[in-house]
Amino acid sequence: MPIVKIEVCRPRPAEQVAALIEAVYQAQLIALQLPPSDRQIRYVEHKPEHFPVPPGKTENYTFVEYQMFPGRSINAKRKLYQGIVQRFGELGIQPSDIVIVLHEPALENWGVRGLPASEVELGLKLDV
Repeated sequence: MPIVKIEVCRPRPAEQVAALIEAVYQAQLIALQLPPSDRQIRYVEHKPEHFPVPPGKTENYTFVEYQMFPGRSINAKRKLYQGIVQRFGELGIQPSDIVIVLHEPALENWGVRGLPASEVELGLKLDV
């Protein structure tokens, strides 16, 4: 159940936005072995003056931030990073313009169905 936010600093047409969301979705589906219904991805477009481009980056700078359950292996994370970078590259975004950050709060810090996630049958494997 990752919750993903894609942040960019320039406007894009709707079909490009959809392609970025789909790229993240496909990469996480494979790397994290998620069920196909697990698709919580938000796209946030900032005004350029509200999101300065870091030095050495272009106007295609793209920040992808994950909130996800802990437990995935370094290999699964590596596949996720590589899958996103490869798919974004097909959309014209260079690897040097992509930053991906994973946050993995403990299960007891997730509220799911009114309970800590540590007390709920999640229905997915975390040890991939």
